[in-house]
Amino acid sequence: MVKMNISNKIQLDGNTADKHLIIGAGFVGLGMAQALKAADIPYEQVDASDDIGGNWYHGVYETAHIISSRKITQFPHFPMPDHYPDFPSAQNMRDYLNAFADHFDLRGNIELNCTVSYVRPVENNLWEVTFANGKQSTYLGVLLCNGHHWSKRFPKFEGEFNGEIIHSKDYKQSQQLQGKRVLVIGGGNSACDLAAEAARVGAKSVLSMRESVWFIPKSFTGVPTSDLIKWWMPQWFQRLAAYAIIHLTFGGHSEYGLSQPTHRLFDKHPTLNNEVPYYIKHGRILPKPAVRRLDGWDVEFVDGSREAFDLIVCATGYHVAYPFLPTELQRVEGAVVQCYGGSSFDDYKGLYFIGWGQARGGAGSLIAAYASLFTRYLQLQNELNVPIGLVFKEIGQKLPKTHLADPQEIFRQLKLAHLSFNWLVKKAHQIDTLHPNFSNQPLPPSESIQLQPLVH
Repeated sequence: MVKMNISNKIQLDGNTADKHLIIGAGFVGLGMAQALKAADIPYEQVDASDDIGGNWYHGVYETAHIISSRKITQFPHFPMPDHYPDFPSAQNMRDYLNAFADHFDLRGNIELNCTVSYVRPVENNLWEVTFANGKQSTYLGVLLCNGHHWSKRFPKFEGEFNGEIIHSKDYKQSQQLQGKRVLVIGGGNSACDLAAEAARVGAKSVLSMRESVWFIPKSFTGVPTSDLIKWWMPQWFQRLAAYAIIHLTFGGHSEYGLSQPTHRLFDKHPTLNNEVPYYIKHGRILPKPAVRRLDGWDVEFVDGSREAFDLIVCATGYHVAYPFLPTELQRVEGAVVQCYGGSSFDDYKGLYFIGWGQARGGAGSLIAAYASLFTRYLQLQNELNVPIGLVFKEIGQKLPKTHLADPQEIFRQLKLAHLSFNWLVKKAHQIDTLHPNFSNQPLPPSESIQLQPLVH
């Protein structure tokens, strides 16, 4: 596919107080942009990269494939091509997102190579956005769709290592593993993909996990496992069915020299992978417990064993991060954003955290379902003086305790929210009358930002 340079198609000149800004043009950002456009809500969109696609463009390795199926990953109103496999590749995903942007004519509102430096509330409940090039614009609201696969989390090691240590995000091609003795740290989907790749092309592949994970097969009886889950299934039933599928496919953990996981299935993000159990059985992947210390070319594990390596790959996840927000708005605890309704604060209006949670698959279908409701919330917010987050709080919603979610439960909640929307509007206006003097508290500009003169 020919990359289309769309930088400078929009003008960030400050005359934007009636618009919203979408930060990020990945899967979530593009889905939200299409929803805002369909609802005739004025917006602009920026991305720090030189092309759209988010993590599928700049963050994944060339052999990556989605772990949920094409059927539930696609946007329902824009199906993936019929010739795509059940588990599309990274290139498939890039092509799909570009086709999505073209089909809904989203490119004209996107400015690439545009990094956001600072976002702060200013007078009149507006939001001032400062860009890395020194320009500033003021917006009615800001949608934070900058993703959660970019701020790398590294473990802390005791000792020194003579070889190379990288994060899984730094891995792009199998040549990086070719002929090397590779240690992969982690038990998630990326860790297992890289351990399997090292088993194929490396001299040695060792997978270190602090605790065992539940390996869920990507397909069962020829059907993607994620497609077997239906909207009516409560989580306990999904868990029971998954345990049965795991047992029938892999058997028990002891058969692979692994300890039994200490958590229930779905209490952590699941690992969908057939290859690691396969390569363990073939002696191509050696499972190990957590790392105790590094010692030259050797790594000592907590069971006292030692192995020599050339490369350590830390597939140890990411921080949920919004570095462009003031300290007063940094409200992330662990991987959980402390917001109501999934996106909003109760004391500031116009700032929305989108896509920070992690559901078990179904990105496109979930984004589409949420975006159609979110645009209704956005239109309601324009009628209110108070933040819609305060409305959610006043009607009894609680702050989230986890970033993990059952997609089927989300669908049920979204359907109920649509059905009860008229009731919410009535309650929102009642709550609004109780706070006639509400206004966002303006925050000062960042002292670390050196503004450049605007060039016209």
